[in-house]
Amino acid sequence: MKIWDATIQLCTNLEKVHRTVIFETVMKTVTMHGFSQITKAVSSVIRCIHRERQEEKIMNKRKTRIQKLTLAAFFVAIEILMAITPIGFIPVGAINITTMHLPVILSGIILGPAYGALTGFVFGFTSMLKATFAPNITSFCFSPFITVGGVHGNFASLFIAFVPRITLGVLSFYIYRALRRVKKTDGNKVFSRIAASAIAAGANTLIHTLFVMGSIWLFFGSAYANAAGITVGAVIVAVLTSNGILEIVLASIVIPALVRALKPSLERMGFYDR
Repeated sequence: MKIWDATIQLCTNLEKVHRTVIFETVMKTVTMHGFSQITKAVSSVIRCIHRERQEEKIMNKRKTRIQKLTLAAFFVAIEILMAITPIGFIPVGAINITTMHLPVILSGIILGPAYGALTGFVFGFTSMLKATFAPNITSFCFSPFITVGGVHGNFASLFIAFVPRITLGVLSFYIYRALRRVKKTDGNKVFSRIAASAIAAGANTLIHTLFVMGSIWLFFGSAYANAAGITVGAVIVAVLTSNGILEIVLASIVIPALVRALKPSLERMGFYDR
């Protein structure tokens, strides 16, 4: 009876369907061979179940990876579409009001830091191409291939074009996740998914703007001031009090709206409950 008790204890940790298989195997073994072969029969069944579970995990991982790659391709396509149409970069004097940050933030929140960084890289790459092939007076800040008024773009231009945008995708995930992990004393989460995505979107938009403008001030301060006819500090203030506010508000409204709209699809794919 000790073997029987041990078998019952072992089966309590398995799913109901698996427990049924084991009990049926045990009963058949007892009928045909007596109790002496129970352990071997049960061990054989458990090995089969373990192998099935491992195969199922591998298949689920492959499915999740394919789903993430598909969504990432979608976000990249949207990023490229926005870059080649007027809705991506809206020129206002020496600066551009951009909506290109929206897919980057959404990708980071939904798919994680790696895919957020990928979408951010595409953002940076398209901004470099735009600065190269459709330059304005400050395009040297974003492209190493442009010279304006004797000022040459260089490695710092690549830094400004790529690093803040990649960081935007990465931080979107971590700020969102940090907000979702804040809990009340009763264990309930302080921020809903919608609230967390809105705050993360607004905060990351602000960080991105400060990162870009701060990098321009660091690497091209005087050159930018001469080209734009205004100091970088004044531009930063102007950006934050004009289009910067618009970009923050836009992100804080659009991103949670998209998270809500995509909820059914994300739940089916297992990406919604972070």
